[in-house]
Amino acid sequence: MTAYPSLFEPYRLNDRLTLANRIVMAPLTRSMAGPGLVPTRAMADYYGRRADAGLIVSEATIIRPDGQGYPDTPGIYSQAQIDGWKQVTAAVHRNGGKIFLQLWHVGRLAHSHFTGEQPVAPSAVAFEGTLPRMRELSYELPRELSREEIARLVADYARAAENAIAAGFDGVEIHGANGYLIDQFLHHDTNHRADDYGRTPENMSRFALEVVDAVAARVGADRTAIRLTPGAYVHMQADARDRAVFDHLLGELEGRRLAYLHLGIFDDSLSFDFLGGRASEYLRRHYGGTLIGVGGLTPQSASEGLAQGRFELAAIGRPFIANPDYVRRVQQAEPLVEYHQDMLAELV
Repeated sequence: MTAYPSLFEPYRLNDRLTLANRIVMAPLTRSMAGPGLVPTRAMADYYGRRADAGLIVSEATIIRPDGQGYPDTPGIYSQAQIDGWKQVTAAVHRNGGKIFLQLWHVGRLAHSHFTGEQPVAPSAVAFEGTLPRMRELSYELPRELSREEIARLVADYARAAENAIAAGFDGVEIHGANGYLIDQFLHHDTNHRADDYGRTPENMSRFALEVVDAVAARVGADRTAIRLTPGAYVHMQADARDRAVFDHLLGELEGRRLAYLHLGIFDDSLSFDFLGGRASEYLRRHYGGTLIGVGGLTPQSASEGLAQGRFELAAIGRPFIANPDYVRRVQQAEPLVEYHQDMLAELV
């Protein structure tokens, strides 16, 4: 008998795509790209081994050269990168899987060590700290984007989405979470602008919505998704005024018929007073489309979340690193290999 049967029900994501089960492999930064930030054969093997997930969301992938903030993270802006990703999507599809590419620009968390230039951000507000895996490097003061530069960024997101479809991806997930560029526009700690991209919920949501609309216009709304982290203050300071920004943003997204909305919080057991509870509950109250839940989910808690209607799909992160055969193990009620930090440096 199949363990946790609700996890293994097919799910019709849209008219274009039906998923074999409700398990999503969450995006997991692995820093495995080769020279030129080109995806490698090893990456194709890595993703291909996990293709029995209902949906794979790729590791965060840079939309243009100035968006890099971590070593050896792949891009989707050159022909060589597109060709490299074709190996990955072919391996996943050959094994019966579906895969979306996560579109990424880290904004003020970029570094001249990688890009050769000053980072860009909504406002000239630096993040205090050092780079992950490169602790000898401190974050730099970004410069504020001009309106013309914001327009170019919107176009670059759309071009990257088009490149992803050319590389064989089934869709794209816009990374609007965890303190990266889009998220920086959505929070008062990082957005001090006085123009129509700052100050009010409508203005602070504008960049995110422009990116969503440009990507959807280029590849289709049913191939477009977004990841958000209301209440999860990664790389920034909390501010209760941000609630109004997300209230507005989610109201706008509700009518856009996207593929899905993906919660990006690491621990969804936490309750946030200004959200009125857990982040997943907040999103559910404001968004009636397909929602991907995440946050330390186990097969048991994922199954319960589906049964309670808190989300339609359950994203699993680190256990997929430790268990390439995660789906089979859960289905057959076999023990899981426990994840440990050293596995980030391993290709399993």
